[in-house]
Amino acid sequence: MALMHEPTAPYHSAQDALRVLETVARHSTGVTDTELTRHTGLEPERLAALLRMLRREGYVEQVTDGAYVTGAALSRLGSAHHREQALREKIQLTLDRLRDSVGAAVYISRYVDGEVRVTQYADGPATPAVNEWVDFRCSAHATAVGKSLLTQLDHNGRRDHLSRHKMARLTSRTITSDKLLLSRLESQPPTVPVLDLQEYAIGTVCAAVPITAGSSVGCLALSLPVEHAHRLRQAADRLNRGAAPVLLSLAI
Repeated sequence: MALMHEPTAPYHSAQDALRVLETVARHSTGVTDTELTRHTGLEPERLAALLRMLRREGYVEQVTDGAYVTGAALSRLGSAHHREQALREKIQLTLDRLRDSVGAAVYISRYVDGEVRVTQYADGPATPAVNEWVDFRCSAHATAVGKSLLTQLDHNGRRDHLSRHKMARLTSRTITSDKLLLSRLESQPPTVPVLDLQEYAIGTVCAAVPITAGSSVGCLALSLPVEHAHRLRQAADRLNRGAAPVLLSLAI
């Protein structure tokens, strides 16, 4: 299955953060920001922003002389023992932080073995999760999550998915024409969030952004009650800006 995605800003941020992290890891006694600038070739302002993110995520720590060393979160993820559990816990912490930042329920989804899978999410009393009244695996045509994942496949991959899952009308806004859906998926810019404006469920709006690394297709998504629809695009932009730590966790 060929992929059609282009690298997005969070992908580039995660790649740059990996370069910084690898440089820090090579200097077991610590490395200063001046040395990091020289070794990575990153602009000082760019480096400072990446270091703030890496410190917040626990991947690097700053010691008394101002130098940077690897942090506890990197040690946990770098260990083969219990890595899967450590990764799940790390991503959950990041999703919880994103939920509070964007003021919405937040989800991470992957396209695995030809199916849409929501693997983790963060919700709360003020940010309720979507009621999965129709299995997400069968409703990719109607959800922001599903459409974001499908945009990252090639044309044949999209047609294969739609051939296995009937495009049922879930609300009056649901697209049920495969020709129309495929046209919209093909014209979707990779840097623009995919929206679901009450296509899956009346009373709920959603947005999703890609978090694709290598050959693995994934996305981050959020949902809001329709009365908060005016916040959707701003929340989606904030979600996109916060996607780099998730990509970084997956890449380590």
